[in-house]
Amino acid sequence: MIRYSLLDLVPVVEGGSVAQAFRNAADLAVHAEAHGFHRYWTAEHHGMRGIASAATAVVLAHVAAATSTIRIGAGGIMLPNHAPLVIAEQFGTLDALFPGRIDLGLGRAPGSDQRVAHALRRTLASDAGEFPRDVVELQSYFADDGRTGIVATPGAGARPELWILGSSLFGAQLAAMLGLRFAFASHFAPDALDQAMAIYRRDFRPSADLAQPYAMAAFNVFAADTDVEAELLASSQQQAFVALRTGNPRQLPPPVPGYRAGLPPQHAAILDHVLQCSAVGGRERIADGIAAFVRRTGVDEIMLTSSIYDHAARKRSIAIAAAAMEELTVPA
Repeated sequence: MIRYSLLDLVPVVEGGSVAQAFRNAADLAVHAEAHGFHRYWTAEHHGMRGIASAATAVVLAHVAAATSTIRIGAGGIMLPNHAPLVIAEQFGTLDALFPGRIDLGLGRAPGSDQRVAHALRRTLASDAGEFPRDVVELQSYFADDGRTGIVATPGAGARPELWILGSSLFGAQLAAMLGLRFAFASHFAPDALDQAMAIYRRDFRPSADLAQPYAMAAFNVFAADTDVEAELLASSQQQAFVALRTGNPRQLPPPVPGYRAGLPPQHAAILDHVLQCSAVGGRERIADGIAAFVRRTGVDEIMLTSSIYDHAARKRSIAIAAAAMEELTVPA
């Protein structure tokens, strides 16, 4: 059976709080663990009122402490924001506290706009080769091979599972070259999905970390007991995407009946494009949508994600998705 995992952006809902978002994250991870999810990831975002996962390593420690078997990781850490040594120390700490359960996905996007990027002390005029060099430097700290002249403590000898993330062809090329696992952000950037997967598999070079290519792609799931209810639940994330893409980011809003049908054409086009890799509906629609996506991509693992305003409804959506995964058949 194909593995299935969960991406949680730790949404802050309108009328809620950051503290509640953190409580929900831990509860969601426990729930996902009980329903057979292989890993729980969150991602580094900055300066966004609706996402509470900026201090990613701290959030992961909180979630890992609440769970016992599910893998916990970053999907991802935006490496240009950090010195590789600092990430080695952070994830070396997590690996020591929760051995054998930590993932480290690495991305090259800033996870912010230019104002926030400056506040993070990033150099915006970095050259194209900086990210690959940072990845290799980070690997050196974990391997403790002496190439940097520095022993990362914690970090030296740690073995978090390394991934390269991507929403374009660059990540696929780098993951293939370094012989690392590859995850594609098709839940919001679907355009290059098929080509990226093909390049990764074609160009993969075996490494000490990985003998064969291993690919994962993200897929939005809004599941409920009825198709109508699922469509309503999906409207919260639809509103949030439209707000973000039109320059008005907000906390996750409550669902609005008929939201999608009432959008102007230009906003509907945003959703049609961004949310191409999605399934919305009851269990049958979800199962069909997931099966079609797996058949299209041939992924080794699928990363399910969605932001739903009501926490109980979100847990129900996860349970329905897990049931669909358990019965998944993917005909040729």
